[in-house]
Amino acid sequence: MGSGYLIDTNVIIDYLNGNLQPPAKLFLRKVVNDSPKLSIISKIELLSFKTEEESYRLIYSFVECSLVHELSKEVANAAIQIRLQKRIKIADAIIAANALVL
Repeated sequence: MGSGYLIDTNVIIDYLNGNLQPPAKLFLRKVVNDSPKLSIISKIELLSFKTEEESYRLIYSFVECSLVHELSKEVANAAIQIRLQKRIKIADAIIAANALVL
């Protein structure tokens, strides 16, 4: 079991774009400063996001400074269980499973 928070792709985009309310911004700043953690799915989603060069460099830098959790057998099995219980997209199930396993 790990500690901290696994940050979802949409939260990262909102954070980097400055689209969070002040309390959320303060909370996320603490999470990010404590060593941001991402699912491999979020890395793929973020780095395949089509955007301007300056925004891409910011996203790339963020990902490079983050601890990226790869897809393990345990996470894959947890994602399967999530999808058997809920109608959820595969990517979202993997991110959720990654957070639960960690």
